[in-house]
Amino acid sequence: MTAPDATPLVSGATEPDGKGGLSSKGLSAGTIGLIGAVVIGISCIAPAYTFTAAVGPTASEVGAQIPAVILVGFIPMLLVAFGYRELNNRMPDAGTSFTWASRAFGPWVGWMAGWGLIVATILVLSNLAGVAVDFLFLLLSQITGNPAIADLAAETWINIVVCLLFMLGATFVSYRDMQTTQKLQYVLVTFQVAVLLFFAVAAIVTAMSGNGFDYQPFDLNWFNPFAISSFSALAAGLSLSIFIFWGWDVTLTMNEETKDPEKTPGRAATLTVVTIVSLYLLLAVAMIMFAGVGSGELGLGNADIQDNVFFFLSGPVLGPLAFLVSLAVLTSSASSLQSTFVGPARTLLSMGHYGALPPAFAKVSPRFFTPGYATIISAIVASAFYVVMRIVSENTLWDTILTLGMMICFYYGITAFACVWYFRKQWFDSTRNVFFTFLFPLIGGIILAVLFFTTLLDSMDPAYGSGAEIGGVGIVFILGMLIIVVGIVIMIWQAIKRPAFFRGETLSLDAPESLKKRVRR
Repeated sequence: MTAPDATPLVSGATEPDGKGGLSSKGLSAGTIGLIGAVVIGISCIAPAYTFTAAVGPTASEVGAQIPAVILVGFIPMLLVAFGYRELNNRMPDAGTSFTWASRAFGPWVGWMAGWGLIVATILVLSNLAGVAVDFLFLLLSQITGNPAIADLAAETWINIVVCLLFMLGATFVSYRDMQTTQKLQYVLVTFQVAVLLFFAVAAIVTAMSGNGFDYQPFDLNWFNPFAISSFSALAAGLSLSIFIFWGWDVTLTMNEETKDPEKTPGRAATLTVVTIVSLYLLLAVAMIMFAGVGSGELGLGNADIQDNVFFFLSGPVLGPLAFLVSLAVLTSSASSLQSTFVGPARTLLSMGHYGALPPAFAKVSPRFFTPGYATIISAIVASAFYVVMRIVSENTLWDTILTLGMMICFYYGITAFACVWYFRKQWFDSTRNVFFTFLFPLIGGIILAVLFFTTLLDSMDPAYGSGAEIGGVGIVFILGMLIIVVGIVIMIWQAIKRPAFFRGETLSLDAPESLKKRVRR
């Protein structure tokens, strides 16, 4: 198969051409530039929230080698990002993993890749909303000096009501045009990154002035991955990368709305990943220098502070300005909540457009040119999931979030292999192709596949996660398998109801691209 060239997609909606080629979906073309895409990508990753929850457990596993683990974990994400970029250059389509896997492996694999992305992002939406609630009350407690306010987040009905209000606000912004999303994210992301940089610099200066909790002089050996003591610690670092880097691919789900859709989204994805790893490395060095990795009161290895390291270090580092860190984490989770809507909504839109889901999902707001129906459905499902899980058990919610690692590895891995297979007749056309369409995505896909199956096997043990089990089998494994099985059942149901997509009539492996004209608003 020779991969077809794709022409730029358009803002005016067109029906699938009947030959299986790509077609536009009515989104607002040319509204997002490179900087805007990078900002939304950083927002979706939510570095303030993600890093404060991840750095402590990582310190317990690898000690001072946190920067090395970040670098090792960065590798599969970067390799997969290269594959995403190549696929986007050839086929800029809002369906991303769904569309590309369908063109490479056929409709069945493509449908499941889309399902993996949708489930992962919708589950994360509920988690982000819950985190925003917790930090809202924590921030109010800091500002007022009243610790009792922080306890309000534990009241179920208060938590649920405020969470739904966060979800409603994020849905409102996401439903509107992408320019509104861009403007909001410029403010939120700029503030978040500025506070993180301020914290990092202040921690380093405080540590070097002799006022750190457990000052550690800077050591290049922290960046040496070969100094990691065991394979299990290395595996933990790779698993960590799934969580701390995940979200950069949102830059590609906006490809039909970007300027220069063949190049801008791929460049934005790469810049997003590189920016985030640089920020994480700076923060890791600053924290190690200031607090060390021991189990003392403020040591990164102290299990009592690992759920929110920034909060516990913010007072000693920033003094009266400590509330800025809580505000940054609140901003991080709230902005990520809004930007994360972009991915599932546009994947659902694409699946509806090509007939893989009911046609209602293909509806685009005639006023805002956004996937309005898909955005609202995503919000309803995420809200319902949060309400149910919050009432049933907070541990159940945590176990569900742990299954995200499997789903992310699942659809990232499929997409990486789709790049390798799609370009298989062009691997050796140039030295560049050897690396970017073959070796890089292949290695990244293999790493993610190994992580997927390793996590799958490990999660069978009830000790993995909260300790909940059914018949001696860990609840995380059961949840992961349930998600995949439910996806397969819905896929079969859609194949019976809408056979055209599954026969390759609306989106085929090797159909020539239809001629498309750029339509201006």
